[in-house]
Amino acid sequence: MMQRPQRGDPYRLWLLHGWELLCWAVMGLLALITVLGDVPAPQAYGSLALMTVLAAAYALVRRRPGAPVRVGYAYLGLLVAVLGTLSWMRDGFGALYLVALPQFVLLANSPRSALASSGLGAAAVSVGGTLREGWSLAGLAGNSLSSIGVYAVGALAVMVTPGALELRDERARLRAQLASAQAELAKAQRRQGAAEERERLAREIHDTLAQGFASIIVMAEAARSGLDADPGRTPRQLRSIEQTARENLAEARALVGSAPAAGTDAGSVAATLRRTLDRFTEDTGLTVEAELGDVDCDQPTRIALLRCTQESLANVRKHAAASTVSVVLARRPGAIELEITDDGCGFVVGGSCGFGLDGMRRRLAEFGGELTVTSSVGDGTRVLVLIPEYSEETT
Repeated sequence: MMQRPQRGDPYRLWLLHGWELLCWAVMGLLALITVLGDVPAPQAYGSLALMTVLAAAYALVRRRPGAPVRVGYAYLGLLVAVLGTLSWMRDGFGALYLVALPQFVLLANSPRSALASSGLGAAAVSVGGTLREGWSLAGLAGNSLSSIGVYAVGALAVMVTPGALELRDERARLRAQLASAQAELAKAQRRQGAAEERERLAREIHDTLAQGFASIIVMAEAARSGLDADPGRTPRQLRSIEQTARENLAEARALVGSAPAAGTDAGSVAATLRRTLDRFTEDTGLTVEAELGDVDCDQPTRIALLRCTQESLANVRKHAAASTVSVVLARRPGAIELEITDDGCGFVVGGSCGFGLDGMRRRLAEFGGELTVTSSVGDGTRVLVLIPEYSEETT
């Protein structure tokens, strides 16, 4: 097990990475000298090609810190081959071995591997220089003795390899943890988005289709019971049923497509609410007193006001047993106010757990709005909707 670096390790790692940068600076300088100098074409093109291949391979390896160990060893094998070939092609290029030592340390898997791979590099430089000068055992021995860097690499590897390898592994672990955290965050965001979309669809279905079907049921029951008592009213009730069914069909198409929601075409919100109140009066026969101010607002706000009105009227129809409903739409300082009251039987607000009121609160919360419901048994109900207006100066 590799030991954690001690206090001096960060300084050794800083020295190691500085040396590594020096290696590529020397490589770049040699490439520039090759381009600008008077070097025979075969040697110039060959050495430039080798240094380019080596730099490209190194860039690929360093971009994959979590790559298998064999990838690093493959690059070290390429480095040994390039150093030996450059020493064979051109005089003086064996010095690249000294500046390339940090790469053996950084990309090796252990101190022993660093020593072995750097030793192979020194041997390749010695053999390449001997072949360039003419093969002989004496020349090989001289080149080997002159490559004193092979002895320095031992002390260098022992001094910096543990800290360098731990730094490399720690970076790989951090990158893996970051990738895992990003993947989990993306999954959580997708789950949250799916949950929010399901909630939105449930709210839209409740506020549109479910309310429409409830109205159809009530009107159909009234039409059936009135066939004998008041047959003249039946055609009007059937028309209301037909109209509500058409609106439900339009709402269903809007939910599964991109068509605008039924009853929410661009225009005055007062006109939109007026049509809703007229239908409510026609269907229920209740008295509706309306004060609808000329309030301009965007389409999402118009839809929110309409849905709150529809939900409140549906609750009046189903639960209130009221005779009169009052609706007031007005602009207040910094907000749009919608108030719906009835003279019905009322209820205990704290004991209400229906989906409708909760859905209204959630819908208004998207705009920073508020819903206040005031009621008591026998005293009717008051629903107050406040939606703040945001001007360009306050956003």
